[in-house]
Amino acid sequence: MYCRHLLLSTMAPSATQRLMGLATTSASRHGTHRSSTTQFSKSTGTARPEVYPAVLSSLPDSETQNLLASGIERNVALTQRSLQSMNSSLLLSKNCAIVGHSQLSHSANYHHMSGHGSQEKRSKHPLLGTPCSLSGRRQFNVTPKAILEASPPSFQPYLRLIRFDKPIGTLLLLWPCSWSIALAADPGHLPDPWMLTLFGAGAFFMRGAGCIINDMWDRDFDKKVERTKQRPLASGELTHFQALVFLASQLSVSLGILLQLNTYSILLGASSMLLVVMYPLAKRYTYWPQIMLGVTLNWGVLLAWAGLKGSLHWPVAPLYLACVLYTMFYDTIYSHQDKYDDMLIGVKSTALKLGDQTKPWLAGFSSMMIGCLTATGVMCDQTWPYYAGVAVVAAHLTRQLYTVDLNNADDCASKFRSNSKLGVVLFLSIVAGTLLRSQLKADNPATDADDK
Repeated sequence: MYCRHLLLSTMAPSATQRLMGLATTSASRHGTHRSSTTQFSKSTGTARPEVYPAVLSSLPDSETQNLLASGIERNVALTQRSLQSMNSSLLLSKNCAIVGHSQLSHSANYHHMSGHGSQEKRSKHPLLGTPCSLSGRRQFNVTPKAILEASPPSFQPYLRLIRFDKPIGTLLLLWPCSWSIALAADPGHLPDPWMLTLFGAGAFFMRGAGCIINDMWDRDFDKKVERTKQRPLASGELTHFQALVFLASQLSVSLGILLQLNTYSILLGASSMLLVVMYPLAKRYTYWPQIMLGVTLNWGVLLAWAGLKGSLHWPVAPLYLACVLYTMFYDTIYSHQDKYDDMLIGVKSTALKLGDQTKPWLAGFSSMMIGCLTATGVMCDQTWPYYAGVAVVAAHLTRQLYTVDLNNADDCASKFRSNSKLGVVLFLSIVAGTLLRSQLKADNPATDADDK
């Protein structure tokens, strides 16, 4: 009876309907018809499980044997197809593992190979999660994390020392510089591409140098903090001397970039090194290290303006202050990740100083930042695209302020990373506003004459 029940459960709906028809006819012939033997599911056309025994018992033995034989043949065929599919999947997985990039899944997609004019099936290995194509071709990933993992093992600790796989720090250093470069451009002109290139490279190398200096100072502290205990210096992967040599290489390249600027900018840039070295000590003596970080991190705003204008002018002052306040805003959120560890080891931060009053302070930082950006636009004769960008910045900061969970480390990190997108919005609005300035002056030549 168990086999019969299993047979009916695996039969197709059409076969079950035929079976129920035979059962009804047979039962009527023998006077044993019961209403329960003809109960069907209207949605699937199959009999309910409780009527299976009654159905089978009402059939002649020869009919039961025929149905049982056909059900066994069907199950054997299904099993053979399943085994063939499993063997094919295992073989493909093995081939992908041999080439070093296995990635097979049930939902394979087709990706057009550039330059070949053909489509190739690509998918993901359910365990390894690495890319592979069915032809065995290797897929290349150019994300910072993938580059770090593909680099020689002996060099990986150095890349992790400068946070190569976490470019958010480089972007937060670069965007304020790009804002200054775009604001310093002449009306109707795009930002100087050479200056953007220099400051892009400088942001990368100086951020790396800053990370090394910070880790050299904080090596003992980092060992006691869950988020930082695996850093190369804290974990012992690199020695203090190795880090010092690598720091020298970073600073040498940065000096080469600085020497491309005018003398005023070279002296201004060299003076920032004192701030870079002293910032890690601030958290030992004050609850406001974020102020020191803002002053240090945004020094490039002054440097970029001086590199284009030859010296500093008043419009750059509110821009620099806005960037300092912006750093205090996002780094206060960031510092809430480690506030419990900081409390235990004696490190100070605004997260510990402000505590439950953090959000009102963040509202003050963001409001003053927007005010300074507005003042910068007025002093630089900016047009409506610039102010539209400032409005987007205000909306983004407001959303962060009201949605961040300061007791959730993952949410704090997510909000911190979202600031990399904000930088490009303001940069593009400054570029558009500067291009529009020339059109407005062309439409109002009298204003140009009055300025002269």
